[in-house]
Amino acid sequence: MKKSILIANSLLAVLLLVIAQSCSKKLDLMPTNDVTSETVYATPAGYKQVLGKVYGSFALTGNQGPDGNGDVQGMDEGFSDFYRLFWKAQELSTDEAVISWGDVGIQDFHNMNWTSTNSFLTGLYYRSLYQITLCNDFIRESSDEKLSARGISGADADNIRQYAREARFLRAFQYWVLMDLFGNPPFATEATVIGGAPPPRATRSEIFNYVETELKAIEPNMPAAKSNEYGRADKGAVWALLARLYLNAGVYTTTARWADAMTYSKKVIDAGYTLITDYTWLMRADNHLNTNEFIFTINYDGLHTQGYGGTTFLTHACVGGSMPASSFGVGGGWSGTRTTKNLPLLFPDLTGTADKRSQFYTSGQSLEITDVTSFVNGLAVTKYKNLKRDGSIGQSQDFSDVDMPLFRLAEMYLIYAEAALRSNADVTVKQTALGYINNLRTRAYGNASGNITLGQMTEDFILDERARELYWEGFRRTDLIRYNKFTEGTYLWPWKGGVSSGTGVASYRKLYPIPSRDINSNLNLIQNPGY
Repeated sequence: MKKSILIANSLLAVLLLVIAQSCSKKLDLMPTNDVTSETVYATPAGYKQVLGKVYGSFALTGNQGPDGNGDVQGMDEGFSDFYRLFWKAQELSTDEAVISWGDVGIQDFHNMNWTSTNSFLTGLYYRSLYQITLCNDFIRESSDEKLSARGISGADADNIRQYAREARFLRAFQYWVLMDLFGNPPFATEATVIGGAPPPRATRSEIFNYVETELKAIEPNMPAAKSNEYGRADKGAVWALLARLYLNAGVYTTTARWADAMTYSKKVIDAGYTLITDYTWLMRADNHLNTNEFIFTINYDGLHTQGYGGTTFLTHACVGGSMPASSFGVGGGWSGTRTTKNLPLLFPDLTGTADKRSQFYTSGQSLEITDVTSFVNGLAVTKYKNLKRDGSIGQSQDFSDVDMPLFRLAEMYLIYAEAALRSNADVTVKQTALGYINNLRTRAYGNASGNITLGQMTEDFILDERARELYWEGFRRTDLIRYNKFTEGTYLWPWKGGVSSGTGVASYRKLYPIPSRDINSNLNLIQNPGY
């Protein structure tokens, strides 16, 4: 459907909103034509269809497929997928990933010399703003005044109010993304006048306070943890985002919130989630079965969410060299992503014999990287496979079925443990934290042989354990910044800062620049220092 939301500048750009057919497991999108907002939102069914688009915008770049009518106008759809761009910003800039491709700007991540005109950063920035705009529109159309005017009442109205709370969660998540990566973005809500002045700039602390306030406001009336449809937000997702927010509060606001990080991670832990039995099942084509561990996911489907981003990127870009594509459930590899030696050397061996989280392909690959642009330099990572648990291939060899967990239980264990250590909690609390860490290690080793003692559970151990457990899931840049190891010369990895042995870079690189396009179009914005 062509619903023009006439919005000016950055957040308020002319964007195409298309309704979706479903908000269940795979978010099948079905666009219709020549429909106005009044007809789209005229019925309760219409509201749920639009909610599908709000959720679906996390997994899709447009309405026609991988190269059609893109959501974000003026850029290649390959540059406008949320998770692919988020992953590159969070992983390629760290010790966990390098990429062989020569696209303009892509090597800037690992070289740590990006500028405000970097196309990948611009794409991520506008994708987040676009998704916030969708949420704002949905929330605006879900007001009591709008529902009353449309004759929607009773249980139908209550359902729509619930959808609006979910949209508020999704908006809060995207503001967290902007705060974490860009620091001081433009700020608009459903109350922002459409077609009015450009949105104001919000500081990092202001965004932090807004996200915290929003999440706490919707928490009481969100569905109970584990009770909503798969892929939709509930209290577990709200608590998980709050826990992550508080873990990094010292970076965002200069005031640590370790006790709050423990409180909200514990809420998730106590809500009935459990680890799945086999770590290697986490990123497989049927990982929608991992509902015990997954808290909130981006849902992909090889037939209905066809695009070159998300887990299609993660399952294809990591395959190259002598790797047989069929063993990874794909029709062919893209010979792109590998890791530096820093990640595999965190494991006791490269084969996964001891710690099953060690998932690397070594045949024909060198541990050392002499040429970042050569795929066989650096070990390949085999964590993502478009194969089901039983080894059968997903629905398509071209597009992935693997869902992406934005939050899972393991992260909550790690948050609780780190916060307990940093806050110097009492020994009882630390013993609880130790139990959570050993839960992860028992699964990884298959028994208690990998378990650690309280004395071994240091802050640096937790950082390494986060890498072993969460690598290639979009955490590493944020983690290294929290530990003061991202730009600093005290921790190096191959080709950090564009030097083969690694080098420290200027501290302003802890924030990405506001894209020059937005700086030039919205005079309320101020470029981040150093750019």
